[in-house]
Amino acid sequence: MTLDLAAPVEVLAKALIDLPSVSGDEREIADQVEAALRACAHLEVTRLGNNVVARTTLGRAERVVVAGHLDTVPIASNVPGRWADDGATLWGRGAVDMKAGVAVQLSLAAALTEPTRDVTWVLYDQEEVEETRNGLGRVSRERPDLLQADFAVLGEPTGGVIEGGCNGTLRVDVTVQGKAAHSARSWKGVNAIHHAAPLLQALEEYEAETIEVDGLKYREGLNAVGISGGIAGNVIPDSVTVTLNYRFSPAWPLEEAKERVEKFVQAAFTAHPETLERWQAAPDELALVYSLVWTDEAQACRPGLDAPLARSFAAAVEATGAESPRAKLGWTDVARFGVLGIPAVNYGPGDPELAHADDERCAVSQIREVRAGLEAWLTS
Repeated sequence: MTLDLAAPVEVLAKALIDLPSVSGDEREIADQVEAALRACAHLEVTRLGNNVVARTTLGRAERVVVAGHLDTVPIASNVPGRWADDGATLWGRGAVDMKAGVAVQLSLAAALTEPTRDVTWVLYDQEEVEETRNGLGRVSRERPDLLQADFAVLGEPTGGVIEGGCNGTLRVDVTVQGKAAHSARSWKGVNAIHHAAPLLQALEEYEAETIEVDGLKYREGLNAVGISGGIAGNVIPDSVTVTLNYRFSPAWPLEEAKERVEKFVQAAFTAHPETLERWQAAPDELALVYSLVWTDEAQACRPGLDAPLARSFAAAVEATGAESPRAKLGWTDVARFGVLGIPAVNYGPGDPELAHADDERCAVSQIREVRAGLEAWLTS
């Protein structure tokens, strides 16, 4: 198949859904996107792995990046896509996250031969997996010149509302030590799983904060997202690892966010002296031992809505009837633009609560509205 960038934007979105592109398997969709963009005489196209960058070079006073990822989470019997509600709704993997947003970008990239601002269209791979594989990260490391801009828009699903900045995210493995013994003689050992209880109790009692940054409210979260331990059904476990995920507001730099988690874990154990006493009285005078290993970290991004281009963008989008900007509560790649010193916002079609769902779907009207909003700004 060949992508038709001149087709109605919702038809283009379905064509993209029909191209399976689970993270790590984006070659075919990247080939199709590259071929379609190279057919546009007004664009300079660069391919880097399965990342495609297309740029106008009109000598405008301002340059903006409009970016979106090509990959999806694994398919759940929802490819190819399908129409519902008499064509008013598009179903399928990626309908929300984020092939509808990519369709908007490709449609406009082909149509806007004379935008009032130079535009860099970035279509990248492996966003839905670990940070080290992220295609936008690769472009920023290997060809940072391609991302130079005054402002950036990331087409993540926002329900057609501008969402400023994003929360940061941290994952850490907290390992609690014990001592192995035969379960028939449990008093000879120290049960690490039992002794992780203070941490789990503290997490149960944790109350998420809502922190205002530049007029937008970001809700935080600290949760256990995994636990592992134990050797066999007749052995007292000598260690247990609890994996924590901290979603933090742009109020905290990355290192300060890590310190907050470290203090929380320390306080969880030291707040229970009776547990400390049990451990200190354990066989062989085994004392309290726990360790932290960071496994994933991505800093937050401030809203950036005070930048002149951000204000003009917000005005153009609100003129289409959209709601006022709000905070982005998850982590997105706007944080990468923040590191580069480029103000960035999220703006795309689709209800983010339906992202990754088996019944992932997007209203056709919203795909059209987001396209209209971007077009109005890029031609004003």
